[in-house]
Amino acid sequence: MTIHVLHENSEWVEPLRHELDRRGLPYAEWFLNDGIVDFQAPPPEGVFYNRMSASSHTRGHVYAPEHAKLVLAWLEAHGRTVLNGSQALRLEVSKVEQYLEFARFGIAAPMRSFRPPASSQAPSSPSTTGPARAWGCSCSASLTR
Repeated sequence: MTIHVLHENSEWVEPLRHELDRRGLPYAEWFLNDGIVDFQAPPPEGVFYNRMSASSHTRGHVYAPEHAKLVLAWLEAHGRTVLNGSQALRLEVSKVEQYLEFARFGIAAPMRSFRPPASSQAPSSPSTTGPARAWGCSCSASLTR
């Protein structure tokens, strides 16, 4: 069975690549910054391991998470086994959704408010920022005390 590694950063995959080679496990890399996927065809058999990062834009791979989102939806729709699937990617690219998930499990999270990028009002308390990919800029979440 082939292990399909979805990524946009070859450096981060190097340790995994080394270990898969050492164990003699068959794998294929899917570099998700570019390329064409035929979504009308069924995906190949195997296990799919998503290594996509929200910071891909810092390496010039601006739309890699969006491409990964489409590929993951396609794989899941076809019932493929996906490690770090669409829900993991959704959390990876959204600080707000990460904090909401923390709250769902009773974990104190620093988010109290959200300031869209169009707002000129500075947060009234220390903030944490993260990519708001839909707007192509950062958002702020105020810390609770």
